[in-house]
Amino acid sequence: MTWTAPMTAISGSVFTAAQFNTHVRDNLNETAPGKASMVSSFFVGNGPNSIVERLPDVANVGTLETTTSVTYTDLATVGPSVTTDTGNRALVFIRCAMENSLANESSFMTFEVSGASTFAASDTFAINIDGLAAASRMRIGSMYMISTLTGGSNTFTAKYKVTAGTGTFLSRQIAILPL
Repeated sequence: MTWTAPMTAISGSVFTAAQFNTHVRDNLNETAPGKASMVSSFFVGNGPNSIVERLPDVANVGTLETTTSVTYTDLATVGPSVTTDTGNRALVFIRCAMENSLANESSFMTFEVSGASTFAASDTFAINIDGLAAASRMRIGSMYMISTLTGGSNTFTAKYKVTAGTGTFLSRQIAILPL
């Protein structure tokens, strides 16, 4: 169904069932209440006079895991990861408790995107700790607006690396607000 510009009523003219269905019923079905099908969803515009329903999602991995990789990689338990339908934008929230076995070395968490979009893990959208004493754990998080997605089903997966030493990561979370 699509939204139709409402007709102009003329005094004394007959308002047919077809006109009512097209200009009232069908247009009301194109509103957020008419399209709502999921609890906690919200709506975004996807073109002139058109909205789509989106559902925020979150994934967590609580397991303490480590890496010595100096390039972005998976940990033993991959992720966390969220697959959701997006438009060309999404708000991505990541958080993690992390540490490094060496003083003044860094540990990083970021994400990659696969599916309708391909977006490699990079420092541009990473959280990290550095300049701390060895084995000093810190919880950190951030939010990023990604505005270069291809609309469709996209999977956001957390990735990890260190500058040296052993990075320890736990209480990992990724949350997506698809736009």
